[in-house]
Amino acid sequence: MRYMLLICAQEGVDVGEVDPIEPWLEFVGDRRVDGSRLRPSGDATSVQVRGGDVLLSDGPFAETKEQVAGFDLVECADLDEALEIAGRHPVAKFGTVEVRPLWED
Repeated sequence: MRYMLLICAQEGVDVGEVDPIEPWLEFVGDRRVDGSRLRPSGDATSVQVRGGDVLLSDGPFAETKEQVAGFDLVECADLDEALEIAGRHPVAKFGTVEVRPLWED
């Protein structure tokens, strides 16, 4: 089953500079399907359609202390394995790693 790990950290924290990711990548191995850091939330544009009008706004949809800073897509046997992987992610030490199963087609 595939799981999306949403890597969340305080705005302004460069998650690539805090802890080396290489040991985690080695631990995960080929279970990691894809992943990337995201540019700062200030570079985001949110899109909504209301009454047929497309509304654009700069920045993230929600104002929160933590922002999604990156993602990893992993293939695991079950939720327990995905949680183990998330718990060993370097950002879990100071931020949040949200684990979500994907709908399987």
